[in-house]
Amino acid sequence: QVQLVESGGGLVQAGGSLRLSCAASGGTFSRYVMGWFRQAPGKEREFVAAINASGDKKYYHDLVKGRFTISRDNAKNILGLQMNSLKPEDTAVYYCAAGSRLSSADSRYDYWGQGTQVTVSS
Repeated sequence: QVQLVESGGGLVQAGGSLRLSCAASGGTFSRYVMGWFRQAPGKEREFVAAINASGDKKYYHDLVKGRFTISRDNAKNILGLQMNSLKPEDTAVYYCAAGSRLSSADSRYDYWGQGTQVTVSS
């Protein structure tokens, strides 16, 4: 079983950047597909990005494509999300998740972090 802890959230102005990290422990990180999801107040959780176990396949929601970059360091058990050109509508709690299949469906992910708040002011 893998434990996930997100960090790096905060308050940023529109157009700014943030980098989220997700530290994994307790499992074999390099075996898992990893994903980022987000949930804004009053909305359902939505897919942001995913990366396969080796890191050579990446998948993005159209809303963040070209602005966000997902990455992983299997030697350090770290998942990253570089977020550029942030918009107020990116405001949400961001979660990292671990699963066995590259998917945008949250039901495909078995382990979740506690989330980190990202707030983008206009």
